[in-house]
Amino acid sequence: MPELPEVEVVRRGLARWVRGRTITSVEVLDARSIRRHALGTEDFIGNLEHSTVLDVVRRGKFLWMPLRTEETRSTGGTAEAMPGVALMAHLGMSGQLLMQDPGVPDEKHLKVRLRLSSSDGMPEELRFVDQRIFGGLFVTSLVPTSDGGPGGQGETPLPEIAEEASHIARDPLDPHFSFDEFYRKVKARKTGLKRALLDQGVISGIGNIYADEALWRAKLHYAKPTDTLKRADAVRLVDAAKEVMSDALAAGGTSFDSLYVNVNGASGYFARSLDAYGRAGEPCRRCSAVGLPSVIKREQFMNRSSYTCPICQPKPRNGRW
Repeated sequence: MPELPEVEVVRRGLARWVRGRTITSVEVLDARSIRRHALGTEDFIGNLEHSTVLDVVRRGKFLWMPLRTEETRSTGGTAEAMPGVALMAHLGMSGQLLMQDPGVPDEKHLKVRLRLSSSDGMPEELRFVDQRIFGGLFVTSLVPTSDGGPGGQGETPLPEIAEEASHIARDPLDPHFSFDEFYRKVKARKTGLKRALLDQGVISGIGNIYADEALWRAKLHYAKPTDTLKRADAVRLVDAAKEVMSDALAAGGTSFDSLYVNVNGASGYFARSLDAYGRAGEPCRRCSAVGLPSVIKREQFMNRSSYTCPICQPKPRNGRW
């Protein structure tokens, strides 16, 4: 699955290309890719055609495009009116959102094509391509945010969020992320630290790879009990999560899946710079730098794997596994 920095790479690319443009026509080539739109193909197309994309917003790994629809305009909606609906994009394992010119041949696994109003020098088609068909597109309602802030990371401060994302906490890269709220929730969880990091109700957007990387940078073990977590350790952990995700953003993401590309079709390269994840049996870079002979260890965790250094991330007493 794409992780937060990869989805943010897609969001930034889309915002550049589609914000402010009108969807002139929609073509669904495979209805399985809009199966989450319960009212079917005709309703999906009818909601999108002649709608204007106001922004591209992300919270955690959720991605949506608020729309100004014909209905909004017909009821006297102004430029400042709340959009009310959005196009939700779920990338799944292999979903890609690609900007293409009409003359570019269709991709082998093209599922949905959105034609956009002309704009100087910009491609006129947004294509959803998905080999494995685990992802998809659907139109959803927007609801007010619980804290009155923007729905997520975007170009405009709309205080609305896609209904499907309204239950998750803000992520570390969100300007409105509250450390105090995070610390309160993590202390109340009474579980292992990595389990709390993967809980989208505590903090969103952190998957298995970035959890291991943030814990390594913060020198914390994944089984450390959350109810005994000191505030200083929590600050260090959140800072580490922000740093590792920012580094990944600069490189375009971490995906090990060759099918993952960003909106322009470019692969990410941050996987080459990971310090913990996937490095079992290799020297810990931090320990090696000071002459300590330590290697990264892999352990089973929630049907997945965790990677830690036994020296700079020692196992805690009374750890919660």
